[in-house]
Amino acid sequence: GTQVCADPGEALTGPTMVAIPKTRNTFCPSKKCGKHTLHKVSQYKKGKDSLVAQGKRRYDRKQRGFGGQKKPVFHKKAKVTKKVVLRLECTKCGYKTQQTLKRCKHIEIGVEKKKKKSEAVAF
Repeated sequence: GTQVCADPGEALTGPTMVAIPKTRNTFCPSKKCGKHTLHKVSQYKKGKDSLVAQGKRRYDRKQRGFGGQKKPVFHKKAKVTKKVVLRLECTKCGYKTQQTLKRCKHIEIGVEKKKKKSEAVAF
């Protein structure tokens, strides 16, 4: 069946906080490795926009002179969160892969996962 949420945005956001360790043992698809190795985990960040990209050159040319804003400016923002992308770097060969996670509001890298109460008491 279909799941009904009280808040329509609730289904999109997923968990509010995700904790991820700094290293993870996962498959490296490079020709050097081709097996599970240790990877350094970091969060993907968008690079600086290039001024010489064709779209930017075209936009700047169009914007010149009189006549105000020439292209539409997006206002109907519907999403509350962005999908998180992890950047995994192999410690053996340096090969970098990316992995997309679900939407979440907050991510912490390098945090130990909370132990269950039954494990913490046993001493």
